[in-house]
Amino acid sequence: MKRAIKSFVIPIALFCLVILFSWQWAKVLERPAVASNLKLSISISDDEPIEPIPLTIALDQGKVALGNKLFHEPQLSHDNTISCATCHDLTKGGTDQRVFSIGINNQEGPINSPTVLNSGFNFRQFWDGRARTLEEQVEGPTHAAKEMASNWDEILGKLKRSPKYVSTFKQLYTDGVTDNNIKDAIATFERSLYTPNSRFDKFLRGNTDVLTSDEKEGYRLFKDYGCIACHQGVLLGGNMFQKFGVFGNYFQDRGNITEADMGRYNVTGQEEDRHSFKVPTLRNIELTWPYFHDGSAKTLDEAVKVMIHYQLGREASQQDIDLIVHFLTSLTGELEGSSL
Repeated sequence: MKRAIKSFVIPIALFCLVILFSWQWAKVLERPAVASNLKLSISISDDEPIEPIPLTIALDQGKVALGNKLFHEPQLSHDNTISCATCHDLTKGGTDQRVFSIGINNQEGPINSPTVLNSGFNFRQFWDGRARTLEEQVEGPTHAAKEMASNWDEILGKLKRSPKYVSTFKQLYTDGVTDNNIKDAIATFERSLYTPNSRFDKFLRGNTDVLTSDEKEGYRLFKDYGCIACHQGVLLGGNMFQKFGVFGNYFQDRGNITEADMGRYNVTGQEEDRHSFKVPTLRNIELTWPYFHDGSAKTLDEAVKVMIHYQLGREASQQDIDLIVHFLTSLTGELEGSSL
């Protein structure tokens, strides 16, 4: 009997040891390789909520060049004074750093201009997400009465009078100058405005020395407070809608509620969408002040305090606020190989 038990137990024990060894070896194989050209290296863990911006994106460079010209072309506006770049200045983080942008006839718009940088990664365009693509988005500002106040007949008429534009469009598009081709070229250029190589991205890719201890602690606090719930992914935002004022009535406290404050409700008419907005990207955030759709926060310090209070229902010490701001400044990247 004992011999029978022994002959049964030993194989079982050996089998368990094999399974244990196989599991441990699998865990070893899962560990990221250490890059030889970095002093200290880590790879993004499976549970890392933020992804680095890709170092390269394949785009048609002819369309990028044409889109660049169109992006800076004031003829897209009714009175030939306003271009896309007027409100999305590439030297100012892709914004105009104004509370509200100024359109033709010196008219002030109703909402803060979001950054155009990295907009190709957004899951929707505009604060209220009414445009699904960058191509669709182009029609918004070109046609808005307080922005460029034009229309396609007018825009096409102007561009078709330019031999240079006619020739360039014909080289890139078989049907030449059309509204769809204008939108395609501008959208292609906007997709080229990605900003990789922030210090934080370098940290994610393995260079753990590139961040200061304060910035690393700020990132830990950013996650611990819960900011990461809405600000994650490649953009640290730009991939979901969220109500502004989850833990408190931001708009009642601020006062003077406008139509723009209704957010996505203006698109869907659904009560649950009232005061909901596309979560903005935090990429290059130190350059894109003032903050929020209403431009009400002039500094990162103020913006972080508002978010922690109204979105997370918490309060934070000034020391923690300062550390989170330190982390946010590490998100500034490069545009076409040059630091922003």
